[in-house]
Order: sequence, then C-alpha cells, then structure tokens
Amino acid sequence: MQKVSILYDASQTVLSTFDLDEVLQQILTIARDYFHVRNVAILLVDKENELYVRRQVGWDEGEDQIRLPIGKGITGSAAQQKRPIYAPDVSKDSRYVSSAKDTRSEVAVPLMVRDKVVGVLDCQSENLNHFDAETIDLLTLFSTQASMALQNARLYSLERRRASQLEVINAIAQQMTAVLDLKELLSKVCSLIQQAFPVSHVSVLLNDEEDVVLRASHGNLTSRVPEGGRLPANAGLWGRALAAGRTVVENDVKTAPDYVGFYLETAARMCIPLVAFGQTVGVLVLDSAQPDAFHTNDTQPLESVADICATAIQNAHYVERVKQLAYLDGLTGTFNRRFFEMRVAEEIERARRFGAGMAVIMIDIDHFKQLNDEFGHLLGDEALRQVSSLFHQHLRKIDVVCRYGGEEFAILLFETNPQHALSVAEKLRKMVEAWQFPGVPRPVTISAGTANYPDDGVTRDELVRAADAGLYAAKQAGRNRVCRASDGQHSRAQVSSR
Repeated sequence: MQKVSILYDASQTVLSTFDLDEVLQQILTIARDYFHVRNVAILLVDKENELYVRRQVGWDEGEDQIRLPIGKGITGSAAQQKRPIYAPDVSKDSRYVSSAKDTRSEVAVPLMVRDKVVGVLDCQSENLNHFDAETIDLLTLFSTQASMALQNARLYSLERRRASQLEVINAIAQQMTAVLDLKELLSKVCSLIQQAFPVSHVSVLLNDEEDVVLRASHGNLTSRVPEGGRLPANAGLWGRALAAGRTVVENDVKTAPDYVGFYLETAARMCIPLVAFGQTVGVLVLDSAQPDAFHTNDTQPLESVADICATAIQNAHYVERVKQLAYLDGLTGTFNRRFFEMRVAEEIERARRFGAGMAVIMIDIDHFKQLNDEFGHLLGDEALRQVSSLFHQHLRKIDVVCRYGGEEFAILLFETNPQHALSVAEKLRKMVEAWQFPGVPRPVTISAGTANYPDDGVTRDELVRAADAGLYAAKQAGRNRVCRASDGQHSRAQVSSR
C-alpha cells in the first residue's frame, strides 16, 4: 500500500503541469527512479499508425530514431494488444527489437485515452526477469496517470495554439482591410502567413483566363518559377483544389502523381481555393520543406485566413478596376494619354535597370478630319474603335496601346530592338490599309513613327519627341508609311535648312 501511495504522489506531480516536454521528462524520471531501470522511453503513435520515440533515457546513440509499426517489437505488440507485454529474457523473445546493448528484460505498457492507444511506456533493465507481477501492475497504474497527463498537455497545447492562431487571424484581418493596392496586399498576405504559421513558403496564384499566375510569394525555398510566371489552371495540386473547390493537402508530395513543383525543396504542400462572394479568384499555396508538416488542426485556421485574403483580393481588384477606368479612353476602351505617360516612364526605368530595349510608336490616322467630314462623326468614331481593335489583335499581350488624343495612338513595345519596332509598325500599317471599314468605301490608312530606348532617347520626353519626328517624316513623305526617329530628324533638319 505504501508503494501505491508513493507512486500516487509522484503521479500527481506529472498531472500538475501542462507543458508536454515537462510532462514527458517527469514520466521518464519517475519510471527510472521508482522502478529502478536504466533505459526508459515514451513512444507515441503518429498519423501513419507507427510508434516513434518522443523521449528516452539510456538508449544507445542513434537508436532513438527507430520507427515501429503497430504490432512489431515488444512495444508494437503492447500497442496492438492494448495490454502490457513482458519479456523476462529478451534474448529468447522473437519480438524483441534492440535499443540498448545491455538490455536483458523489457516491459511495454500501452498509454491509452479511453479505448485509444496514444503511445507506449517502455522500460528496460540490464537484469534478467527484473519486473515481477506487482511491478508490472504498478507500471500499469502509473501509465494511466501518465496517459491523462499526456492528454491534458496535448489539449492545453492545442488550445494555446488555437488562441495564438485566432490572434494571428485577427491581426491579418486588420492589416488586410488597411491595404487596397493589390501588389502590396499580396506581398503582405504572403509575408504575414509565412511568419505566423509553420510553413516554409507562401504563394498566391490568381486566375487569368485558362491559367493561374504566380502573383506573389514569400519564404525561404528556392523558386523555379519567377513572379508573374503562368501555370495551367488545371495542373498540379492547385488544379485539384480549384476543380474540387476545397482544400487539398499532400504531406509527401513525392507520392502525389499530379504534383507540380515550383520550389526546389518542397516536401509537403497545402492548396486552399481563394473564394470571395461565391467567386474563385485563385489559390493560396503553402509549401513546407518538411514532410508531414500539415495537420488537420491547421486546416480550419488557414482556411479562415484564405477567406480573409480572398475578400481583400477581391476588394483590391475592385479598387484597381476603378483606377483603370480613370486610365481608359471612353470611346475605344484602350488606355488614354494619362496612362501612357505614367507607363512609359515606368518602362524606361525598367529597361534601364535590366539593360533591355523598348520602343514607342506614334501613329496617326491619315486625313481623319476629311473622313469625318465626308462620312460623319459616327463612322469616324467607329473607325477609331476598329483601328484600336486591330492594334490589340496583332500585338503581344505585354504591349500597350493608348489613344494619345484625337486620331493619334501611342504604342509601347517591350524587350524589342529598332528593327523589330519598325517591322511591327509596318505590319500594323498593312493591316489597317487592307481592312474594310464598314460604310467607308475607300481604304483607311495610317502613318507611324518609331523611336527606341536608348538609341533615340533615354527620357519620356526624348522618346516621344523622337517618335513624333518619325511620324512627321512619314507624313511629309506622303503618308501611309512608317519612318524611324532618325528619318524624322533628318527630314526636320532639311526643312530647317531651307
């Protein structure tokens, strides 16, 4: 009775703390000191239904990395049969798996919560037949208290984690509502999530026609896809998440046949659809360099974060759309002069930073006033719309078409050289000349001038002035043609010398 009383007092110490590591250490200390054994371990059951060593004392170096399926070894047998398993002489027990060379006898007692095995308390002695029936009964009694202490510590840890996650969710929600610029918002979303949750990298993929675009990312993994990179919307785990409309988790991406990696070290991935007001706008992708990184308890808080982000992204889209309307020409639907002047300055700076070429094409519809006078303003307006549409159809998506004013258009070509700019302008000229404009019985033609950075200018004003000079030369030469900036400068020099 005295032994039970002493053990009970010791067990109360285990139950007095909620810190999991402290609980584990106290269980080991009591088992080692009270039952006079040198080798003690606590093995817990993981999601794969295997036992792994959570804490041990006395085992040989490196043996604590062992993983045992339920049913294997003396500890695995105790977990499977849900009762203590005793081997008085391990050399004669075929189930024995060595963890310490001096072990002669071993007893494994399951740690249970209700009817579920959560782990095993394993005690080993260097003496044969060290554990008698009374000792095993006391160990079984102690394991009951130890199981309760483990469960309490786990629940306490879970509640603390949930409280911490709620604080994070609230903080993210507050910061998201304060940011309306989409680029800044996405950058902040990725940064906040990566700091607040145990993930290696956070990415936002947004829908764009048949693709998704990597619009932002933050973390410490090695990227294979640059920001702005396009990926098929129906590929990879994100495609599965979009198709199913629910979160997809793969804790070992090597086993996922549809996995498509865009970070070198990814071992586990979670993909959460971004849904706002019933509309899916993209996918939140969370990558970890560690396998088995995502737990069921993480899903709900991360989905809450994704919902907040989706709503913020949708709001930012609306704000961006309103801003765009201020930069759109009401007649043609293309960008206006205000947008051109802002964008050309940005692209000159980008070209300077990366050593890339760019070009400006200034275009004028020939004899447009005569067309208006002859066929009416309605047909004139329709001609402007159709010319604008032809430009959009025959340029790259990355190029920018702007209505500069009246019948004049300005086009920005990125990553191009002087010869290519000239050929693009010539292609557009031919397309317009060959086009049959409804209600206009004669051809409509255009004149164009091209200027390149840095050959013809390194500032906005210099490039526009140079392209204008080319346009002036084209008109002086009889219209319906394309001239380079250098042609325009030569032409104006000739005019000035007369």
